[in-house]
Amino acid sequence: MDGTSNHAKAEMSEVDSVVHAYSVDHVVRLTGLTRGQLLYWDRTGFFAPTLADENRRLSYSRVYSFKDVVGLRVISVLLNEYHVTIHHLKLVAKELAAHSADAWADIRLYVLNRHVQFKEPDTGQMRGVVDGQYAIAAVVEVIQDMRDATAKLRQRSPDKIGTLERHRHVADGSVVFGDTRIPVRAIVAFHQAGYSVPAILREYPSLTEADIAIALSYAEPVAA
Repeated sequence: MDGTSNHAKAEMSEVDSVVHAYSVDHVVRLTGLTRGQLLYWDRTGFFAPTLADENRRLSYSRVYSFKDVVGLRVISVLLNEYHVTIHHLKLVAKELAAHSADAWADIRLYVLNRHVQFKEPDTGQMRGVVDGQYAIAAVVEVIQDMRDATAKLRQRSPDKIGTLERHRHVADGSVVFGDTRIPVRAIVAFHQAGYSVPAILREYPSLTEADIAIALSYAEPVAA
């Protein structure tokens, strides 16, 4: 997104509050990137989760914000649709860091001949992020796609509300709420930390009071 656009800032502010936190599994579903890419980029410093715990060996230690998801979707589009190389994107990341801490989400990016372009904040002219050459290129837009995908991600079947599930390949086999990837033990941990039911629901908007009630009556996740 263009960092100088008030409309763009307002739009990001609105969609940034749709869901507060995303797991690695959520990000994989929303961006088309692989789990291996996300973990490698975090480990090498190319793209680290905003809300990550310092000890990455803990379960659910990698938590992504909505801006993270938007930025990663931008990177995914650049890699898979415009065939920009990861080497070029690493150079772009270093240049954009001088303009914004959340550059992949905050700065509107363009592509020309597999090279990333942006508008200079001072002149408004389009130029290559790395090579500095001026050009007109195709814009990379993902905000609306991510807004729609997030809305779909939050939709649950009515018959799944207030139910629990366990699947081998979901959340490392932990017990989760029906039709979600949210582990029950996460809610138990919030409760034990003193969070009220309304406070927990603000952190997990896709859950309901019925979900919280069944989670707090479920003893096994406490020892999980």
